[in-house]
Amino acid sequence: MEIDVYKEWLGIPEGDRPPDHYQLLRLVQFEDEEDKIRKHYKKLNSHVRKYATGTYSIQSQELLNELAKAMLCLTDAERKRDYDESQGREFEDEPGDILGRKPLLNVLVDEGVLTRDQIAEVEQFADLRGLSNRDAVVQMKLADPEVAARALAKELGMSFVDLSETFPDDNVLDKLPRNVVKRHSILPLFVDDDVLLVACTDEADPELEDELRLRYGVPMRPVLATPLSINQGIAKYYAPGMRDEVVAPLDADATKAQKKSGKNKKDKTSKPRATAAKSSPEQKAQRKQIGLLLICWAFILPAILEFVVYPLFFKPWPHGVPYSSLVITPIVAFFVTQVYWK
Repeated sequence: MEIDVYKEWLGIPEGDRPPDHYQLLRLVQFEDEEDKIRKHYKKLNSHVRKYATGTYSIQSQELLNELAKAMLCLTDAERKRDYDESQGREFEDEPGDILGRKPLLNVLVDEGVLTRDQIAEVEQFADLRGLSNRDAVVQMKLADPEVAARALAKELGMSFVDLSETFPDDNVLDKLPRNVVKRHSILPLFVDDDVLLVACTDEADPELEDELRLRYGVPMRPVLATPLSINQGIAKYYAPGMRDEVVAPLDADATKAQKKSGKNKKDKTSKPRATAAKSSPEQKAQRKQIGLLLICWAFILPAILEFVVYPLFFKPWPHGVPYSSLVITPIVAFFVTQVYWK
């Protein structure tokens, strides 16, 4: 059932679809106040989430991603300037003047979080402990992690993302294995205008940018998030056993060739069998426990059958030989040790 979600859910009059970022977030054209942009985004995000579990769950997810992309664009000074110019806005200032980047501690002073007298105290605390200024103000309890991360985003000219309000694209997550996201403390989000948005705790190093470009075929753009929210995102979307390996779709030409030769169903590389060697430590421990239980029951059940059930209702085994135990128990033990545990 078709529905104009922009009109029905957001109250946007009929017109261009999709609407521009300002219309989408119900802002006045070329709104520059970041707090107002984020406030509108949070309000709309909360409203659209009401439809996430109903008939229009897919439309809800797509609209939530649109809202997130618009917010990330309009809270990134450099991207916002480019976007505004594409919408017909004219600037008299030079690009560097409008970006207004300042060091993190100065940003916090401007926001009333720190006093100028505390700057030297924070810098000394950071130097003595080998911390960044962001981590120092958090450990000194002068600013909470989100406020510090927002200030760092302004210093670096990046956008800040609240991962509790953002839903990564499953297709994007599937292309990056768990060991990579844990090693770099990142969370891939989605592709926006042929650019991969990746939540990071700091600036992305060139090595990471090159690796992601090779994996996704598009350049990456880092957006800043708190370390805690990224760790929580990794725990949620990359739990042990999830996305340990990248499952790449078969090349179309290769698939056709397989079908023509009649071997596509027998191709062992298309769906590799899960083995204990490739399992996580938790999975290996679980396999071991299950295997031991199988071996125990392979001995117990035939014994009950031979020495309890059969003598009661039928007749004793000739010469007392437990034939089923001699057959079933070794077979199960061989299967567990040579196949299941391998």
